[in-house]
Amino acid sequence: MRTAFILSASQAIHAAIVANEAEIESLDRAIGDGDHYVNMRRASEMIASMQSELDDQPVDVVLNKIGMKLLSTLGGASGPLFASFFMAMGKTAKENGHESLLQTAAAFAAGVQAIIQRGKAGLGEKTMLDVLIPASTTFTTLAAQDKPAKEIAEALKKTADEGLESTRNLIATKGRAAGLGERAIGHLDAGAKSCQVMIHTVCDLVLKG
Repeated sequence: MRTAFILSASQAIHAAIVANEAEIESLDRAIGDGDHYVNMRRASEMIASMQSELDDQPVDVVLNKIGMKLLSTLGGASGPLFASFFMAMGKTAKENGHESLLQTAAAFAAGVQAIIQRGKAGLGEKTMLDVLIPASTTFTTLAAQDKPAKEIAEALKKTADEGLESTRNLIATKGRAAGLGERAIGHLDAGAKSCQVMIHTVCDLVLKG
């Protein structure tokens, strides 16, 4: 993991979130609070705009600054969750390094664990974690097996797709969707869709590299 890659990914993620506006908004209107896309667009735009501030900074500093920015400026449920994700990644990158794929996987896993703790949610609750937890497991497992980056990227895209699809037939237990009970069945989770889009975007950058 390098600062230059993080900055390139931030630009690409913002473009991808905007490109998927219609689908993310539609999913959130169906069972969510209706503000998820707006918050995701604001967050991705904010991070992308920090390029000059973050350029040439160490990876752990970059990740922590992104987290602090999100925490101080982004509302809704997603702000504190993604802030926790980036700050935990930064802390782990500083303590354990970030040069190898296994170290990057460890930082990602720490970020996902921070979301679990902050959101008090887990696998199977129709949230973004139904994409992030399997993706973290796949990343850690394949990195530990010393698989090449492009093979890991392809596997992560597939895992993200499967995680997103798994939310279709789940009953939500968190957020507004939790009040819908069985009426939420048949709908994909908007947060899971956003995470699938972001994982695809980052993996596509790796595959093009």
